[in-house]
Amino acid sequence: MTKTAVLRTASCLAALLALAGCKGKFDPASGAASPAQVVEAGDASVVNVDNASQFPLVAAGEHAAPDTLSVTGSVFPDISREVPVISLANGRVIDIKTRLDDNVKKGQLLFSVESPDISAAFDAYLKAVNDEQLANKAYIRAEDLYSHGAISQAMVEQAEDAEKDAKADMVAADQQLKIFGVDKEHPSPVVNVYAPVSGVIIGQNITNAAAAGVTLSGTATAFTIADLSSVWILCDVYENDLPKVHLGQEARIRLNAYPDRVLTGHVSDIGPVLDPTIRTAKVRIELANPGMLRLGMFVTATLESRSSVTHAAVPSSAVLHLHDREWVFVPAGEKQFKRIEVNAGAMLPGGQQEILPSTTPGAQTIQPGQQVVKDVLNLEATVEAQ
Repeated sequence: MTKTAVLRTASCLAALLALAGCKGKFDPASGAASPAQVVEAGDASVVNVDNASQFPLVAAGEHAAPDTLSVTGSVFPDISREVPVISLANGRVIDIKTRLDDNVKKGQLLFSVESPDISAAFDAYLKAVNDEQLANKAYIRAEDLYSHGAISQAMVEQAEDAEKDAKADMVAADQQLKIFGVDKEHPSPVVNVYAPVSGVIIGQNITNAAAAGVTLSGTATAFTIADLSSVWILCDVYENDLPKVHLGQEARIRLNAYPDRVLTGHVSDIGPVLDPTIRTAKVRIELANPGMLRLGMFVTATLESRSSVTHAAVPSSAVLHLHDREWVFVPAGEKQFKRIEVNAGAMLPGGQQEILPSTTPGAQTIQPGQQVVKDVLNLEATVEAQ
């Protein structure tokens, strides 16, 4: 193929590509491209049926219930049940028997510290014992001399006072050893630290070979033990919802991890200070831990107000549960029904289910008297068959 033929072929291909890239359809008569036609898609939430009478309608009823407030929160330990574990003896950690998240019993060995404070304390104790023995002998001798008229009563009293001071020093040195947990009959430079209470270790600030004690380490607290038999739920309540909350109010707790379990607690504190950024107050709920509650868990707390409100109620068969959301069908014209998202509440007697005010974007609220399809399953089956 010649060079001229190649150029002609390339020009033709370029023209074809340019023509294919043009939008619309070319009109040979006018020499211009006609406008593109736009086809509008229908509303996916609207369904058409041939015979609307097959799907009976029912009017939403009324259901009076206490006004409820749903808030989210997290599980925290009861700070009155938190106990720090410290080593009064300064030194180096040589053995750790427990770790973070372990369950411990009162009196259980937690860790051991090798401390020079023990040697100093035992040395002070031995000196105090010697001084007390010497002072006691001097006092006995002074009494004997006084009985023979060799010394005055003032000298006896002085010897008695010295003996009492020496005894006080000995008792203080002995008490120091007891505080460190040292057996004075079998002294050792190693101090064992035991759990002061039973519970779960929720904080650990030491490792093997690390410094321990109230002066050597960065923090005096080696472990933190918490009794989790009773815990707190801390919730954020908006300023406008605070009138619905009062002390002693019962709260139903639902866990994200166990949606089928409902626990009961009571409001024990309403924070006096609002968060200036989001305008919320901390509300504390106390409840017994059946064993499943773990620190940091997310929960939903439902509080019942002293006032009551009226909600719509529809047959439970009128509520469609799909993709973790609730829907109902309402008439949308002749032979048409529209699916709308609702916030379904608790089951009621007589096969009814309440419809709560909408709390999620896009959801709507069914009003008493509004008509809905009585059995959405039959409507769904008909639509799928088509």
